[in-house]
Amino acid sequence: MLEGKTALVTGAAGDLGNAMAMHLAKNGASVIMWDVKPVDGAGDRIATVQEFDSTVTYQQIDVRDRSAVDDAIASIDTLDIVCSNAGIVDAQPFLEVTQENWQNHLDINLTGCFNVCQSAARKMVADETQGRIILTSSWVSSIPWPEITPYTVSKAGVNMLTKQMARELSTYGIRVNAIAPGIVKAGLAGRQLREEPQYAARVAKVIPLGDPGTPTEIAEAVVYLASPQTAYMTGSILTLDGGCSLFQFDE
Repeated sequence: MLEGKTALVTGAAGDLGNAMAMHLAKNGASVIMWDVKPVDGAGDRIATVQEFDSTVTYQQIDVRDRSAVDDAIASIDTLDIVCSNAGIVDAQPFLEVTQENWQNHLDINLTGCFNVCQSAARKMVADETQGRIILTSSWVSSIPWPEITPYTVSKAGVNMLTKQMARELSTYGIRVNAIAPGIVKAGLAGRQLREEPQYAARVAKVIPLGDPGTPTEIAEAVVYLASPQTAYMTGSILTLDGGCSLFQFDE
């Protein structure tokens, strides 16, 4: 389905990013993996993608570093698909949120997306590539959730960034959409489930379909957004949350 396409995935050494990279490769794309982890700390993640794409490349890139992002994008011959997925979540009650915590979320989750997406879009326009840009948002981008204010605010920004880019880049045939995962038993939420008892207690009550999602379910949605099936889709936020964003009643 994606044969002949080159796909870039940021945060590719994490659970969700690695699943995205693997499934894009499984569907025929040549994959470029970016993450802040050094290559010797991401060997097992690279290997899972190599099973489907023997030419996969890995670069240690911090999405906050615009010059590094621009240089790395410039080194890519062709770029068809971008998954701007790198992100963090670090829970603190609102009254205890530090300036550092707030700024880190905005710098990585929002400005990092801006850096990657603008640089990639400029390349696509210069190359006359009608590419796909896919951002990772969250179901809590529009639903308040306790103790993660910097995260929810940053993801609300990602939603509007997606729509702004979709509006302005449609002239060039570039489609821009976002996925909004719910609670996934992996990645950032997986860490919270393991390390934050108050988070796990809330999660037990809020998923109408019962269980947390999986990286595979999120990755398959990314492949869908990258595929020819969504040629008429831009500016959309695709929510995969098991019903979390539905209003909950005590029953």
